[in-house]
Amino acid sequence: MKTDEKKVGEGVNFERIRRITGYLVGTTDRFNNGKKAEEHDRVKHDASKLTAN
Repeated sequence: MKTDEKKVGEGVNFERIRRITGYLVGTTDRFNNGKKAEEHDRVKHDASKLTAN
């Protein structure tokens, strides 16, 4: 790779969007305690542990 080339996606701001209680949200700062507890109790998946078949 040449020194003046950029990688794909480099410098792009990325915000995670999640579907919680039927709504697409970026942050949970406006959620009440019940919705925050639901998000906290969900199973978290780690994509770095996935393997190709």
